[in-house]
Amino acid sequence: MYQSPLMPSIIKILRVLADPNRLRILFLLGSEELSVAELQEILAMGQSTISTHLSQLKQAGLVEDRRAGKSSLYRLIAMDGLLAGLLAQAKNEISEAEPDNQAMRRAVQKRQDRMRAFFDSVAGRLGKDYVPGRSWKAMAEALLRLLPPMVIADLGAGEGTFSLLLSERATNVIAVDSSAKMIEVGREQALRHGVQNVDYRLGDMESLPIEDRAVDLVFFSQSLHHALHPQRAIEEAHRILVPGGRIVILDLLKHRFEEAREIYADEWLGFSEAELEAMLEKAGFMNLQSSVVHKEPEPPHFQTLLAVANRPA
Repeated sequence: MYQSPLMPSIIKILRVLADPNRLRILFLLGSEELSVAELQEILAMGQSTISTHLSQLKQAGLVEDRRAGKSSLYRLIAMDGLLAGLLAQAKNEISEAEPDNQAMRRAVQKRQDRMRAFFDSVAGRLGKDYVPGRSWKAMAEALLRLLPPMVIADLGAGEGTFSLLLSERATNVIAVDSSAKMIEVGREQALRHGVQNVDYRLGDMESLPIEDRAVDLVFFSQSLHHALHPQRAIEEAHRILVPGGRIVILDLLKHRFEEAREIYADEWLGFSEAELEAMLEKAGFMNLQSSVVHKEPEPPHFQTLLAVANRPA
């Protein structure tokens, strides 16, 4: 039988799957993208051992990687039903699987904590310091699409500058951010300006402290690229929207300025229009519109992407 040269040898795959430690790595990468350092921490193995296992898994066509700053993040490649079934069966026979999962959750939490620490350190300065993609032209483009007064959720609100702007038209704004320091600064700003219709809530974009079908409009303003799992954040936005509600995303167009990961604690280097639309469609949104609304004149020439969609009525 003809076998495509691009298709990994089933014998090579089975040989790779015969090692319990490589199976443990596959189970972890099936749940979360992880770096070599995180896998070292979870599995208590040396860097060279982890790298060797990953190299063999990659050669077998079971995992892939993407650059994330100074390191790479590895993830499991989607596989056919037979291989997925074999893995599911093997997972029941690996005693370390559940402890590994618990260790993985701690490692991912540390990654989130590092991101929150960055925003805690700059709370109160983001309105004065440069932030890529934050431009009044982009804001104005988004505001043109706003409907009459409604309940609005500003997700990844930071210190709440945009929330205060939205409050002038909204009946109520729910401003959510994962940094306690940012929330504190936001509340102080609202108090100082006499704004009473902004509700600041501490929480994560991927697990929002907002009830189902509670808001008319969801805004991500230069925040989605900070989410570990942008798809989950968009799905959460779908959950909290009323039928017929709208989502508006302002974010960076995909770029190659790797330093943004270190300077601004960016998890993703922006998104292409196709990627953003695909995530919105997968979450159940319809009537998608997207366009680039601003390009910065100075290097590295960040561009702002605007996407708008509706939850079906």
